[in-house]
Amino acid sequence: MKLKTYESSLTGVWVIEPTFIDDSRGFFYESYNEKDFEIGVGVKPNFVQDNHSKSSKNVLRGLHYQIYKPQGKLVRVIQGEIFDVAVDIRVGSPNFGSWFGIKLSENNRKQLWIPPDFAHGFLVTSNEAQVIY
Repeated sequence: MKLKTYESSLTGVWVIEPTFIDDSRGFFYESYNEKDFEIGVGVKPNFVQDNHSKSSKNVLRGLHYQIYKPQGKLVRVIQGEIFDVAVDIRVGSPNFGSWFGIKLSENNRKQLWIPPDFAHGFLVTSNEAQVIY
């Protein structure tokens, strides 16, 4: 497997650390591999949309969620740094209203898997950030 995974304090929300190959030319990594993701996280998402945002420092995006067609999100930062948050909005969940937050950056190279039925948002903590989700 080419990635490390660990579940956050919220069941179903996973932190993912892909393996990067660094050399004199730069780096290479698989930002997503269906088989590795399914083994490491235990789900096989059906990705139907990919978003790329660029924001300035202190911009707050979210909390976003979908009611009728819930979407999971795999979040990564390609420039800068954010504080990313997932909130459990599943009615009847023992964790309803609970949240998990983590710093994601181009330097720590971590990703966050947020399953359907969770709200998602982030705050830009660097001068500028580009986020894929």
